[in-house]
Amino acid sequence: MSAETPVQSAGTFTRLRRRFRDWRGSRPFWAGLFTLLGGVPIAYFPYATLKLGTMSLTMATTAGAGSLIIGVLLITLGLTMWFQQVTRVFAGVASIILALVSLVVSNIGGFIIGFLLALLGGALAVSWAPGEAEGAEGGRHKSGRGPAGKGAVEPTPQGADDEPGPPHTPYETGDGGPADDVRPEAHNGGYRVG
Repeated sequence: MSAETPVQSAGTFTRLRRRFRDWRGSRPFWAGLFTLLGGVPIAYFPYATLKLGTMSLTMATTAGAGSLIIGVLLITLGLTMWFQQVTRVFAGVASIILALVSLVVSNIGGFIIGFLLALLGGALAVSWAPGEAEGAEGGRHKSGRGPAGKGAVEPTPQGADDEPGPPHTPYETGDGGPADDVRPEAHNGGYRVG
């Protein structure tokens, strides 16, 4: 193999997996999945005919229409969390409310399974926050650079010939720190309290 041999690109499955991972990371994916899965048993059980041997169990109740509506709404809210991330808080709160209503309306919330899944999905949607996109720098931190922002301490400015610069006060005037008690004429590098 020589240095001029072209590098083979990743396979189709690897590319699709990476695209799906990027898509999943930019939205409340697990919240939508749990909400969607919570709507299925809530809508299904009132219309299902379960067979145990020769005996058939029919769960049809007068609340079948309400169960169907709650199930379809939960499935729709799950899809909304995936494709409309802006409405995630509304969809999460609506999922939690519908999960609570399903306890009364739909066979104890789809035999507790649908209730718990929808409740978990709604809670995840409300608590999800979008991540910060990486800047043009390409990484979180460059070598030699520390944290920036609130609470970060600036390095002491250096003058010519590595002489220390003016004193650095980590407090702002008016925040109750020692800088409030410094007189303007005290420029000798120390605090003059008076």
